[in-house]
Amino acid sequence: MIFEQIRTGGDRNFAYLVGDEVSGMAALVDPSYDPKGCIRRAEKRGLTVLYVINTHGHCDHTDGNETVQSNTGAEIVANDPAADVPVKDHDTISLGRLQLEILHTPGHTEDGICILAGGKLMTGDTLFVGKVGGTGSRESAMTEYRSLKRLMELPDETEVYPGHDYGVAPSSTIGNEKKTNPFILQPDFEAFLDLKNNWADYKRKHGIK
Repeated sequence: MIFEQIRTGGDRNFAYLVGDEVSGMAALVDPSYDPKGCIRRAEKRGLTVLYVINTHGHCDHTDGNETVQSNTGAEIVANDPAADVPVKDHDTISLGRLQLEILHTPGHTEDGICILAGGKLMTGDTLFVGKVGGTGSRESAMTEYRSLKRLMELPDETEVYPGHDYGVAPSSTIGNEKKTNPFILQPDFEAFLDLKNNWADYKRKHGIK
């Protein structure tokens, strides 16, 4: 498997290039702000971009779609019935021998997905390194809490690659997040919600940027 984490600017956004080195088939995940740079990365690897996969519909993750489509003919994959390739929980996208599994992880947004490629998990705005995605209500926080619990059931060695460089490192593992992420360490939903509501105070107290 070919895998690259790509810094694209914006609000510390990450895009991802995922491909099968044998068939040359590839996908770009959230190639916003620098779609042409992402295309060049694929071309340098000799890959053909067949899909653009969006982890959710926020514009800072979808703005590169049109540029990639117009330059490569790639299809848009999203948890959206209007997408070229609509996907739902447990669907798979084939890139030659490589299978990408879609995990529906609502909370930050209702359409949020994570993409599992081998042992690498692209988490969009669901899970950051040491942090989690923002939510606007108790109900969406509860939905996110359940999604995060589901992700924590993946093998500890699963590598975590978020949609933004918001955390203490650009990547992590499920095992590390279980041990160090303050949101994951909360004993129940009420404590999780309290931390969300008081995150600014928590950051100041613990010297977190």
